Amino acid sequence: MQPIALTFSSRDNNDDSDLIAVAQAADRLGYHSFWTGESWGRDAFTVLTMLACHTERIMLGTGIVTVYSRTPGLIAQSIASLDCISRGRAMLGLGSSGRIVIEDWHGVKFDHPVSRTREYIEIIRMALAGGRVNYEGRFYQLKRFRMGVAPVQERIPIYIASLGQRNLELTGELADGWLPIWTHSEKLPQIKEPLLAALTAAGRQPGDMTTAPQILSCASEDEETLANAIRQARAHMAFYIGGMGRYYYDLFCRYGYQTEGDAVRRAWAEGDRGAAADAITDEMVDSITAIGTPDECRRRMDRFRSNGVDMPLVAFPHGAERDTMLGTLEALAPGKA
Repeated sequence: MQPIALTFSSRDNNDDSDLIAVAQAADRLGYHSFWTGESWGRDAFTVLTMLACHTERIMLGTGIVTVYSRTPGLIAQSIASLDCISRGRAMLGLGSSGRIVIEDWHGVKFDHPVSRTREYIEIIRMALAGGRVNYEGRFYQLKRFRMGVAPVQERIPIYIASLGQRNLELTGELADGWLPIWTHSEKLPQIKEPLLAALTAAGRQPGDMTTAPQILSCASEDEETLANAIRQARAHMAFYIGGMGRYYYDLFCRYGYQTEGDAVRRAWAEGDRGAAADAITDEMVDSITAIGTPDECRRRMDRFRSNGVDMPLVAFPHGAERDTMLGTLEALAPGKA
């Protein structure tokens, strides 16, 4: 069966019972992994530790933690601790996030994200391997210490969330997996070209890299539920295009949506969130999400897979109710999607 995973937003105000119910359902249904990030909501390691205590088989991934909010040594300690608590089920998703979050929330200068991410991966790998960490880098100079906790896994998988060419090249060179967001099902081969070129240049094989995009999903036969999911998808896309700097606007332009992106940004700058969401077209929703009846959602997942997705990460619209999330997981479970 082809693997499928899920990701859960740290900014949704779901209570612990929702998180546990969704994770346990995914565990029972055979989902590969449960991912959660930490933009400015709950932190990832605490949530995943809670879920490790309520699940048995599902892998648990940080999707993502930013390289600006912790030292590489602390990230190594945290992911090794999660691996021990979960008995070998930890996965590490890293990313640089963006200038707005890093500078306005963390209060840290956003500089040299690609070079910094490289140092993090190299140091974390050294620490997890169990030897003394002696490292001379641009940002970190470490010596003598050996991490005092050993993970269960011989090699904890490291995934990178990347968008720009240099970051994609770093992902292809060093990472075990790629965690893109807002992936266009038909344009994915084009977007992956720098990653695959770097992977080949590093002497690696395509099978060494797992492409695992977040795909906003809602599978339901209820028209009102689907209409609400589409409204949430439009609002969510508009927030990223209009309110999160240029990164996502540039991504949508690369997909051919500059006219729509410009309309979103104009409306957003004027404070008209409704008009910004209305500028998101049906084509954008259809190409980037998996929202529809269960059969329609499964066909859309197949379309993503046929264009290079190895492991889709089912994401839920903000505000999705527990029954809707559980129904979507059931509809897209391994062996069905």
